[in-house]
Amino acid sequence: MASKKINVNDTNSIVSQETENKMTMNKWIKSYTNQIGAALPSVMTPERFARICMTAVTQNPALGECTPGSFIGSMLTAAQLGLEPNTPLGQAYLIPFRSKDRGLECQFQLGYRGMIELAHRSGEFKDISAHIVYENDVFEYELGLDPKLKHIPAMKDRGEIAWVYAVYHLISGGYGFEVMSKSDVDLHRQKFSKATGFSPWKTNWEEMAKKTVIKKALKYAPLSTDFVRNVTKDEAKIDFNLDSESEGGYNIIQGNVVEAEVEVEEGSEQTQIDIETGEIAE
Repeated sequence: MASKKINVNDTNSIVSQETENKMTMNKWIKSYTNQIGAALPSVMTPERFARICMTAVTQNPALGECTPGSFIGSMLTAAQLGLEPNTPLGQAYLIPFRSKDRGLECQFQLGYRGMIELAHRSGEFKDISAHIVYENDVFEYELGLDPKLKHIPAMKDRGEIAWVYAVYHLISGGYGFEVMSKSDVDLHRQKFSKATGFSPWKTNWEEMAKKTVIKKALKYAPLSTDFVRNVTKDEAKIDFNLDSESEGGYNIIQGNVVEAEVEVEEGSEQTQIDIETGEIAE
């Protein structure tokens, strides 16, 4: 059998449309159970994780309309990190967003509890937390050579949300904190969250705000490359590289185009898709 390269995320591709019509998203999920199992930590079975993802598609039908590459890539990222997507645990989310060029795509987003879980797993933190500050709380902070942070929550009538901050202490003795105003958090959300319809920012703003400020606090912390690599997958464009010739093999990449292969019969027309544009090459 020969192979034909296609861009599975190009909704205008004839081959892509034919492939997607034959495969519902739940079928895509089931077909990659082996890859899910290879990515997951031992504490979770691939069958359970697959059911969680299929439930997410049922609860949010827009996920079922996303390009397969973006959805599978985001799903396997959650599996690699050992985080349950779109559950009440709030560890991670699979978010549909609309791309100008390719229709609905899926974005992986870490949740606040997922960020904390990854931090604890790294074994580098003595403690790490984030808190919401309200207008009537006592709140003071200073930067410079002698940074200080003080927060005393009001006992009642705390008012509206004003600030969000994160604090961490490393086992090695280092520490740090970061403070963001509510408007700063909202600007970050507008820039990086591409969700249409369902979004954890709409249902759980405080948790997502805490995650955002923790990421900023850890930006310059002396952390392991594995932890940093895991955190950078948050809110990233992740595509799944479908390779029909490698059993169980997958490659999660950052970028706008994913090149994939599907098998075709010998003697049929070999259509080459330009991986830069997603168009059929002459």
